Amino acid sequence: MHSFEEQRIVDLIRGRGPCTGLEIQKELAMASLPMWKTCRLSRELQVRPMGQRYLRLDRHVDGFARLSPSILREFLTYSVIGLARDASLLEKRCRQVIGRIREISRYKFDLARGLVAEVMVEFQEEVADSPPLCFIIAGDIVYGMAHDVPRPEHSTGRLVRGSDIDLIVIVDDLFSDSQIALLDGIIYRKKYRMLINPTLNEEIDYKVKRLSVAEKQADFDDFRHMVAIKILHEGVLLHGSENLFQAVKTILRERGLHEKLQVMTERAALFRENAERELLAGHLGVEDIKKRHLFYSAEEHEEFA
Repeated sequence: MHSFEEQRIVDLIRGRGPCTGLEIQKELAMASLPMWKTCRLSRELQVRPMGQRYLRLDRHVDGFARLSPSILREFLTYSVIGLARDASLLEKRCRQVIGRIREISRYKFDLARGLVAEVMVEFQEEVADSPPLCFIIAGDIVYGMAHDVPRPEHSTGRLVRGSDIDLIVIVDDLFSDSQIALLDGIIYRKKYRMLINPTLNEEIDYKVKRLSVAEKQADFDDFRHMVAIKILHEGVLLHGSENLFQAVKTILRERGLHEKLQVMTERAALFRENAERELLAGHLGVEDIKKRHLFYSAEEHEEFA
């Protein structure tokens, strides 16, 4: 015997074919947590997550380590729900959705590369012979997990087009303060234009820092340093000096930080497994779920509230 909520979802999928969690929510206007539980516990429905889970640090979580995407983000954006007996239809829709996710990731990567090229043209007009620097890109994009679901930008509340573009600019220690300020100003202007341009509406999150700062952060001795190192660990070279980029990776390797982050990833996976088990069992009240950030992360509160 189906519950009323389960029957509505089954009927929708019978009529439309397999859907993402977001498509079900938009069509049926169901609350997120009951909808997720209904789909996960149903014998007639199958939930197929796609893509990759990866480490995200969150100061609101005990031990700081959780997995991204969150349970809710994974369900709404990165999962397809279909009828368990129609495996071929489910598989076909999964290929379509993951193809779109990868397409968005490539688009945002290319957008970042174009922005950096513009930045460097302007910077080199002012500083003809600068010390080495490199641009490192991190976040959802490097995992091929970028999305374009509108969400509020954290500082202004303005809706932006999905995943932000995370950039770290590492500069040689010979960079002067004035050169760093010049570079930062150019990037900031490009960031602002990209944010307000209605055809782009993309958020850039960036930091400019000397190599010695990254080396200090490799002490891994407080939350901010952990976040900085996690980003450098996952980051890939977008533009600039290969030698400087490898110097960053060498610092992480020699400090044993890859291993420390792997331990945190394993801890986060266990946290996720236990959280899903508790949520499905219905042992937790709504306030406890919010307090422990089990269903979505702290920074997603405004988006999903």
